[in-house]
Order: sequence, then structure tokens, then C-alpha cells
Amino acid sequence: MYDDDTRKRRRLTKAVLLAAVPLAAAAALAGPLTGVFPGGPGGGGAGGARGADGSPAPGASGAPVASGATGPGSAPSTRTGAAPLTGKVVVIDPGHNPGNFQHPAEISETVDVGTHRKECDTTGTSTNAGYTEAAFTLDVSRRLRTVLQGKGATVEFTHDADRPFGPCVDERARIGNAAGGGRGADAVVSVHADGSAVGHRGHHVILPALVKAGAADTAPIVGPSRTLGERIQAAFARATGSAPANYLGGGTGLHVRDDLGGLNLSTVPKVFVECGNMRDPDDAALLADPAWRQKAAQGIADGISTYLLG
Repeated sequence: MYDDDTRKRRRLTKAVLLAAVPLAAAAALAGPLTGVFPGGPGGGGAGGARGADGSPAPGASGAPVASGATGPGSAPSTRTGAAPLTGKVVVIDPGHNPGNFQHPAEISETVDVGTHRKECDTTGTSTNAGYTEAAFTLDVSRRLRTVLQGKGATVEFTHDADRPFGPCVDERARIGNAAGGGRGADAVVSVHADGSAVGHRGHHVILPALVKAGAADTAPIVGPSRTLGERIQAAFARATGSAPANYLGGGTGLHVRDDLGGLNLSTVPKVFVECGNMRDPDDAALLADPAWRQKAAQGIADGISTYLLG
């Protein structure tokens, strides 16, 4: 027989033992508790939970989380599909070069463009306020590159004002022909602005004519270049609100030429985009506006994309 105090002590001891069982089971399942207490043995002070080896536990402050893993309160990771133009190579040809003004003799040298010989390059035109075509084409081309790269395309330039002058028109064609590690670009676009008379407004896309003379043979590219040009013209008009040129092309925004070395010597689909007329004050105001130039770049990119995606 036990007295009351003895019975109370036994009941207390039994309660403690019963409470310890689930704690011991939980500890066995969880593994070692090394370093789980900030500032404890093996811990990092305020560094948070750590694993048995002393490294931060995944998801703890400062600890890397495996790719695809999620931490407390984070949304599950998702995989995005490949960008639509992945694997496509586009060459952008910014018309002229700001350095051409300092190299008149060099850019006046003539080169063979198949049908005849033509000067290496020119300075291009400008607005009445002095905004040059070379500055315009570089700005639009760089904006265009950013948009296309965002779609996954590989973009190459014929120049990026990183050379004293040029390149000459025949070299510009060769750059497009040899792009993509030698297989040639999927599309080449030369960016320009026109220098026509006041009152001549709007954009147009220049397409290669059928030329077979000397080193020039455009037969393989006339068809695809026209498709590329049509897609760019339509997208450019939508993006900018600009009308097709009112002084050539019969209102189509398309113009075929056989005298441009950059087209004659190309072996891959290529067009020139004349974004507007720098000599007309209304068009010049648009061309000088950075916001409008962004629209122009977007329009050209949209046209290239629809062409490349079929």
C-alpha cells in the first residue's frame, strides 16, 4: 500500500514518461538537430537553420535553393517556352556611318555592285536641324536589335559605329551572306531614311530587282525578299501610323531597285527600309522623336518576326 504522496509522485512520473515518447519519435524521424537554434552549437548566430554539416539549410537566409525549388510563401516555379525566334539569325545594316563625314576620299572609292561600279558609301542625308541619317539609323537599329533579341533571335550588325567609316556596300552584302557562322542570315534589313523633296512623305521598303550581271545574281532571293518586305511594310504602318510613301511605289510602300549593291550582291533575303523623308519638316519631326523611333523599331521587328515564323 502507498500513502497519498507516493501515489501522486508515481502518477507524475508516468505522465512525464508518456509525454516523452512522441518527442523521442519525432526526433528520430527528423534526424540530428545540430545547429537548428540560432547561436547554438554549430549555428550561425542570426544565420538561421543549418544542416548537419553546418551549411545553411535550403531556403534559409543566404542559402541557395535548388532550381525549381520553392521556399515558404513563394510561388511554384514555371518553365517558359523557347522564345519564338530562337535559332534565327538576323543581320541589321544601319545605313551609312557617322564617321563617313571625316572620310570623304575613302567612301568615294568605287566598288563593283554587279551592274556597275558605285561609291563605297555616302554620308546620307539629314534634317534641316542637322539630325543626320547616320545617327537615326544607328538609333533605330539598336532599338531593333533589343526587340529581336527579346524574341530570341541572334542579331548581327554590319557596323555599330565601331569603325572609322563604311563598310562599303559590297562588304555590307558579304556580312549578311556569311552571318550565322557562314550559313547566311535568315533575313537582312538595311535601315535608312530618305532625302526627297518637301511634301514627299511616308515610308517605303526597297526590294531587289531581278539582276544577273557580274557577281550579282538575285534570282534566288527576289521572291523571299518581297515577302520579307511586304511583312515589314504592313507591320511598320501599323506600329507607327505612318502612311506608305506618296511619291513612289504607287501607294504600296514597296519600291523595286536594281542599282543598290547591298541588294544586288546579297545571297540571302534582304530589303532596305526607308522610314520617312528627312527633308520634309513633318516627317523630320517624327524621325527626330525617340518615342516614334521606338515604334519604328517595333514595326520592323514585327515584320521580320512574321516573315521568319511563316
